[in-house]
Amino acid sequence: MIQDIFPHVYHNEFTPHAPKAQDIVLIFDGNEVLLDEKNKWMLTFEEVKARIGEQEAEYRYLFQIDDTGFFYLRNADVDKIPGLCRCRKNIFRTYAPRHLAFAGITAFNLYQWRESHQFCGRCGGQLEPDEKERAMRCPKCGEIVYPVISPAVIIGLIDPERDRILFTKYADRDYKKYALIAGFSEIGETLEQTVAREVKEEVGLSVKNIRYYKNQPWAFTGTLLVGFFAELDGADDITLEEDELGEATWFTRENMPPTDNDISLTAEMMEVFRRGEEK
Repeated sequence: MIQDIFPHVYHNEFTPHAPKAQDIVLIFDGNEVLLDEKNKWMLTFEEVKARIGEQEAEYRYLFQIDDTGFFYLRNADVDKIPGLCRCRKNIFRTYAPRHLAFAGITAFNLYQWRESHQFCGRCGGQLEPDEKERAMRCPKCGEIVYPVISPAVIIGLIDPERDRILFTKYADRDYKKYALIAGFSEIGETLEQTVAREVKEEVGLSVKNIRYYKNQPWAFTGTLLVGFFAELDGADDITLEEDELGEATWFTRENMPPTDNDISLTAEMMEVFRRGEEK
């Protein structure tokens, strides 16, 4: 999966420092990342400094991988930086090498959180980056805002009598390929309760024997994904929630469509079922 970057090591400890020459500076603008136009490569601090010229800029520390620090650029006119091309954040789904793909989308997640939390929700004061932890602090009232992490479940729903799994397709989303049932956990419910509720809401089925598989930080949506396999309990008649899903189809191991990536928990769970390793 995208976070599996061994032998590289992701250092999430908050150790802010001034950028060094070979540290990497990500340049974001809205939902886009700006990369070198020749090879779509990330720029080092040394390269960014050379390109922005006399512009005033701010460099916000994010995290470190191995000995390389990662920052993002603030308060610069990105349209005046030469030699860059604009790419959608989904470029990091296929970016190589893998540890830079993980770094890029994780950096985007933190950038988006910080830039959308500029003012205090309690008193309206201007928030400032905290110097001791990864947070935004209000100097006026003391409110502290931490990165938002939204838990969600991925559900491999299996019909054990017919040895098949349920695949779905989203309605009215850019992603048109098969996925598994998924949904966000609500206030006051366990993750297992989320599994049962989401299956009932999206396809009208009941489940039993819910068992945890694995989890994944999924920075494309700022989500902590938690994977479960569950078994169909009762009838297999699907009632589709059409506002959410466009299709729900049962597949046996032999006729499953191919997965299109090796970065997501969903794809891994599909392959686990294909190989008969879900038990």
